[in-house]
Amino acid sequence: MAKKLLIVESPAKAKTIEKYLGKEFEVTSSYGHIRDLGKEDMGIDLEANFEPTYVIPSDKKKIVTELKAKAKTASEVWLATDEDREGEAISWHLCEVLKLDPSTTKRIVFHEITKPAIQKAVENPRLVNMDLVNAQQARRILDRLVGFEISPILWRKLSSGLSAGRVQSVAVRLIVEREREINNFKVDSFYKTEGFFKANDIHKKEVVFKAEGQKFEQSKDARSFLESCKNATFKVGKIEVKPGKRSPTAPFTTSTLQQEASRKLGMSVSRTMRVAQHLYENGHITYMRTDSVNLSETALQQAHAVINEKFGANYHQRRQYKNKNQSAQEAHEAIRPTDLNVSQIFDKEGQRLYDLIWKRTIASQMADAKTEKTVATIDISTVSDQLTATGEVWKFDGFMKVYMESHDDEDEGTQEGILPPLVEGQTLPLLHLTTTERFTRAAARYTEASLVKKLEELGIGRPSTYAPTITTIQNRNYVERKDKEGQKRTYQILTLQNNEIKESKSSEITGADKGKLFPSDLGFVVTDFLMEHFKKIMDYSFTANIEDQFDDVASGKRAWNEVIKEFYQPFHKVVAHTMETAERAKGEHLLGNDPVSGKPVIARLGKYGPMVQIGATEDEEKPKFATIKPNQSIETITLEEALDLFKLPFDLADYEGKSVSVGAGRFGPYVKWGETFISIPKNEDPLSVDNERAIEIIQEKQAADAPIAQYKGKPVTKGVGRFGPFLKYEDMFINVPKAYNFEKLSQSDIEELISKKIEKENNRYIKQWPEEKISVENGRWGPFVRFGKIMAAFPKKKDGERYTEEDLVDFTLEDAKKMILAKEPKAFDQKAKKTATKKKKA
Repeated sequence: MAKKLLIVESPAKAKTIEKYLGKEFEVTSSYGHIRDLGKEDMGIDLEANFEPTYVIPSDKKKIVTELKAKAKTASEVWLATDEDREGEAISWHLCEVLKLDPSTTKRIVFHEITKPAIQKAVENPRLVNMDLVNAQQARRILDRLVGFEISPILWRKLSSGLSAGRVQSVAVRLIVEREREINNFKVDSFYKTEGFFKANDIHKKEVVFKAEGQKFEQSKDARSFLESCKNATFKVGKIEVKPGKRSPTAPFTTSTLQQEASRKLGMSVSRTMRVAQHLYENGHITYMRTDSVNLSETALQQAHAVINEKFGANYHQRRQYKNKNQSAQEAHEAIRPTDLNVSQIFDKEGQRLYDLIWKRTIASQMADAKTEKTVATIDISTVSDQLTATGEVWKFDGFMKVYMESHDDEDEGTQEGILPPLVEGQTLPLLHLTTTERFTRAAARYTEASLVKKLEELGIGRPSTYAPTITTIQNRNYVERKDKEGQKRTYQILTLQNNEIKESKSSEITGADKGKLFPSDLGFVVTDFLMEHFKKIMDYSFTANIEDQFDDVASGKRAWNEVIKEFYQPFHKVVAHTMETAERAKGEHLLGNDPVSGKPVIARLGKYGPMVQIGATEDEEKPKFATIKPNQSIETITLEEALDLFKLPFDLADYEGKSVSVGAGRFGPYVKWGETFISIPKNEDPLSVDNERAIEIIQEKQAADAPIAQYKGKPVTKGVGRFGPFLKYEDMFINVPKAYNFEKLSQSDIEELISKKIEKENNRYIKQWPEEKISVENGRWGPFVRFGKIMAAFPKKKDGERYTEEDLVDFTLEDAKKMILAKEPKAFDQKAKKTATKKKKA
């Protein structure tokens, strides 16, 4: 008897579900989306009410063929894609491609991949929800319109290969505006007062505690205050004891999981979602794309039992959280373990994230932590000012026994200390009274976690879009996640001790950042261009409002093409006007004038990245150009720093009969020795490199390049490059995998690595014409013809099969040249031209 066919998106999910279903079902995977908008004419018919044209990508055709074959022999086809809008859209696409009737095809959804959940879903199938499909379709079409219409403008007005997006461009704007806020922030100093006193604790042991006083703007005011405190008596004034409590935070949603995994585990947003997907598909956690904080009755009962067993009944407090966001779907659940009795899953990568989810879920059902806060004022006999000592004592740890939420830099508060028992009127011996210079701080740069939080606060995008958005803006080089070294800063300390005021200096590191998001110069320029010409798209409220309209489509209140039409007509007018009238964007910053020539010095974005030029292009004399260093920006570079760039290259004394110079290129500063370029170590100023240091760098390179072995009578050297450790043999570079000990490579290791590389290289070529520098090679997607940087792929076979070497027996040099010319008509003319130029130079 034919089985029922159940289709999911993921093979891992299929494998887990198949364990819970009987023999009547065969479970298979669509491997995600099987259709997408076509590239031709954007895949959208603008004249036919934005009707989309969907195509099956070439890499999905084989999967679709297999699904069709299985569907044809199945007694019935069921769809079990994810429960969100994207999953609903995948189910609809499957109906369209497999010729299934959406009005009768059974669709099941579940929040967790467990046996009870799967069986319950099978017992209660529903149909494809076209409102959810249309909401997803509206988002996809609107984002395609924005990307496909704005991106060509960026190519023409700035540089090829750039892109814009409804959510990604606004995310970059947030990072750019924060960076400018930091750059423009004016640091002010002030003086913070602290007194240090002695008293006995509950064990009659003498302890030191701290009390804080007022702040002073000027050093002279701080000194005056200390002068007035000479010979003063310090007594405890009023004491207030206030009970307090802390409550646990709600269970995880997609957004809060991304934030907390970033803070506590140092995981990127994209990695968090990848690991969470793995945990869900293997039945460990509930669905990881949710904006609900609701917990099911089953989860609440499990939490009650676990807390009573592990911590005691006094630690349990039943809570049911409600969403502040009205559009959140309360029927869904928060992210939680499918079985709270399980705290270990024996999955090395997934365990850390699972542990975080388990603790957060359990803590959400635990009692409040109870505190007692003591605030004591300390009177000063010689002045009316008072000091304040604050302490907090934990009376009951409650949920904090399991879990404490982390905070971003900008949310950090101070942790109170513990005070010794104090009595009103008690005289306190003063150890010393200080006024320490402190400085105001700019807002913190965004981390991935705090950016997600901000996007959610503004209603921009949806939690499921944050991971791909943050990945995209980094891949597009608009934003960089990196560390920043701090700078040393001195500050003043005034101390009153034994009725004497002493002044001292100390230092601190300021401005250091780790794992923060920095906008690139490209990110600045693109953001400024879009802000000038596409204010509506870049407006935070517009992006959030569009999401609300998608929600209306999902609830059946609006037609999806009405939403698109309302947006597109005014948007397209702006696109056409901008393409016609906008000037080319360069992000120019006038830094001043060159003291030697008097010409303007300009920092701007050039064809190959950020640069500085002296003089204008319309001048008779050609401008001078210099590349900006990796740690510099056209936004912040000074005139002095810009002029320093033109000191490179400079010549040094010859070494071993070869000329030596210092310069800077695309990959950073270097020492050039003869025809050899040697990178100067990171963070070393090239302008400080003298003859002695240059020789050291050359000798280090010579030592590194010295042969470590021989292979077939020829030397083998080793080094570390951009892609890790390697061996060099003749003109061949061989990557050394981690399985080998790079520091202690044996002769057999070296021979094995080289022979494998040679064998791989030999297998790469199907045919070669070395004198013509043309070859036919095996590639990932099939054979192709290579001529220099030109690669022309063979047409795909109709049956989807791969070419074999036998297929290409009769393939000739003339055939290869025809394919190259079809790809690049001037390919051979350009080669001849380059050859002539080289001969002329020689």
